[in-house]
Amino acid sequence: MSFLIAILGLALLILVHEAGHFFGSLAVGLRPRRFYVGFPPALVKWNRNGIEYGVGAIPLGGFVTIPGMHRPIPYDADRRFAHAAEEAPGLAGPIDRVKRALEATDLPGGMAALDDLELALRERKLSPRARSSAEKGLTELRDALGDQAYWKAPTWKRLVAIMAGPGANIALTLVLFAVLFTTVGGKPSQTIASVAADSPAESAGLLAGDRVIAVDGERVSGEALGDRILGSEGKALVLTVVRDGGEVKVGPLRPMQTDGGYRIGIVREGLGLPPVDASWRAVEVTGIVTKEIVLSIGRLVTGQGREDVASPIGITRVSSDAVQQGTANYLWVLGLVSLSIGLMNLLPLLPLDGGHVMFALLEGARGRVLRREVYERASVVGIAVVVLLFFIGLTNDIGRLS
Repeated sequence: MSFLIAILGLALLILVHEAGHFFGSLAVGLRPRRFYVGFPPALVKWNRNGIEYGVGAIPLGGFVTIPGMHRPIPYDADRRFAHAAEEAPGLAGPIDRVKRALEATDLPGGMAALDDLELALRERKLSPRARSSAEKGLTELRDALGDQAYWKAPTWKRLVAIMAGPGANIALTLVLFAVLFTTVGGKPSQTIASVAADSPAESAGLLAGDRVIAVDGERVSGEALGDRILGSEGKALVLTVVRDGGEVKVGPLRPMQTDGGYRIGIVREGLGLPPVDASWRAVEVTGIVTKEIVLSIGRLVTGQGREDVASPIGITRVSSDAVQQGTANYLWVLGLVSLSIGLMNLLPLLPLDGGHVMFALLEGARGRVLRREVYERASVVGIAVVVLLFFIGLTNDIGRLS
């Protein structure tokens, strides 16, 4: 059950990402053509204001279709109308006029040629496969030549539409962290949530549920308790705890040095922060984690940090473990994964969002669109890097499992 929840959580993060693109595109007038929860085949779909909404049979995220991501080229016509031309050779002339218009960047002429081709297609008897492909071609090319095409939009609109995807994941991280800091993750209390095995606390007899009220006879708050343990320098301590309504002295117990400080092996329950403080703390922690992720990516470039990479299998396993440890732990992990998805998508590689951002800025600076071949070659490099990272992560995950 925990594994299923982990998978659905990862699917939710992908859906949030795609929803960011969808609403970001709508906000700047680049009306998406489709928005699906899940992947096809569609269980149900409907049209509203020119947008096809649907629920797919594969519940692993979602997708959004933004019109005209690239400037159309003659190959697009060849790809979509090839079957129709084979079955009805008389369509060669109208198809050729479409291709010439696309080659000359004749947008008005391309629209007129598409209208002529559509009329010619209606007069021909075609197989369902050929007609379906041709109709998709007409729709795609009209979108690519229309006023709402992504590649024709001002640079700022393109940036909003693309950045909204990673932005949605980062925003979700901030919301999850703020909620957790408001409820259980703000500051440590005096109540012990769990005791680590083979720790000084376990040896001394501390139990989950104990509330520590004094150290060596001196009353302490939740924050002061941590300071006393960390500052003990390994000297033995006697704790006074409230257990079953009475006070019990536990110890002496000697903190052990680990992770650069002294610990006794307890995890304490958290106290929530006020909403404003929790929100600021969420921003602060997100910034710290973002810095660490960026540094880890930098180490990969220099050939280090390979062991830090994980594949979706490893992410799902960690999420599944967090589910078993409780809702709060799972939400922490979900927030971290959401942040990782947002940041990884900002890498300047096609087909990732960061690659589209880089090309939008480059084309805005040049004042003209780059050739499709440049996009395709850059995408080959980007896909190769993404696949390499996937296999590194998969190898690491297999090693951890074994």
